[in-house]
Amino acid sequence: MRRVATAYIALGSNLGDRQGSLRAATEALGKEPGTRVLAESAVYETVPEGNAPEPLYLNAVLRVETSLSARQLLDSCLAIECRLGRVRPSDGKKCPRVIDIDLLLFAEQIIDQPGLQVPHPALLARPFVRIPLADVAAPGLCHPQSGEHLDASSPDPGVRRR
Repeated sequence: MRRVATAYIALGSNLGDRQGSLRAATEALGKEPGTRVLAESAVYETVPEGNAPEPLYLNAVLRVETSLSARQLLDSCLAIECRLGRVRPSDGKKCPRVIDIDLLLFAEQIIDQPGLQVPHPALLARPFVRIPLADVAAPGLCHPQSGEHLDASSPDPGVRRR
């Protein structure tokens, strides 16, 4: 029997019914076999990374408990993105999206495989992830590589609670 792990998942949307997309992604993740949503952060409205000329994002973070492996959980996240209408440009460039689902942390594991990096490589540099992560972080949660505390975050003018 596989052990249960706690994972943290970031959600983002800046196209269409942004709130509805976050809700649909949360519900879909909660229905994945072996996975249950333990906590949902508040929803934050955020400016696009680098102030790109795109619509504002809604962002949130989920704390989940899962018996899936990190790879299986990531595959589930990508399948949910696809079902919800996420289109990835063939050139790999970032663009506005109906839904974006990123695996931030998986237990205390450090994973560096093709297509799967945990902790998420940009986690520490993104206030739009750090702030909602602090909402749902277990007390004392630390970044498995840097040791930085993730259960608290500094405010940022580009991240506004809705």
